[in-house]
Amino acid sequence: MIIILGDRTEETVRIYFEKSQQPEIKKMLPQKAKSVEEAISDYRKTLLSDSTSYGRTINVDGDYIGDVWCYCIDKSDIPEAMLSFCIFEETYLNKGIATEAVSLFLKEIQEKYELKTIGAFTFSDNYASQRVLEKNKFQFFEEFIEDGKASKYYQLSLR
Repeated sequence: MIIILGDRTEETVRIYFEKSQQPEIKKMLPQKAKSVEEAISDYRKTLLSDSTSYGRTINVDGDYIGDVWCYCIDKSDIPEAMLSFCIFEETYLNKGIATEAVSLFLKEIQEKYELKTIGAFTFSDNYASQRVLEKNKFQFFEEFIEDGKASKYYQLSLR
C-alpha cells in the first residue's frame, strides 16, 4: 500500500465536499462549508499568498480517499496552527492510513511553515482520531463540552 499526499484542486474539493456529507462523517467531523460553492471559495482562499490554511489530498495506490489540512496558521500564537483530517472511503478506515498521512503532512508543514506547535480537536467519542493523534505524538490537554458535545483538545510540539 503506497500512501502519498497530493495537491488539492477544485475537482478534489468537490469530491471531498460530496463524500463528507455521509452521516457517519458529519457525526464525527464538523463541516464549515455548507455548500460546494462555499467549499470551493474557501479552497481558492488557500491559494493566496497570505492564506492561513493549507491542505493536501490523501491518496492510496492512486486512489483519492481523504484530506489532511491545517488552518488558523498564526506564528504569533500558540498553537501556531490547527490540524484536521478525514478518510472518506470506508474501506480504507482502520488500516493506519490516516496515521501515516498525518505523519507525512506534519513533516511537510513543519518545513513549509516552520511551525513549533500544532493543535487538534476531536469529539470525545471519536476514538479512531484520538489514536491517530496519539500515534503522531500529540498530547491530550483537556476535555470540554462545546455545542452540547464532549470534545478533546490535543497539542503537538514540533521542536
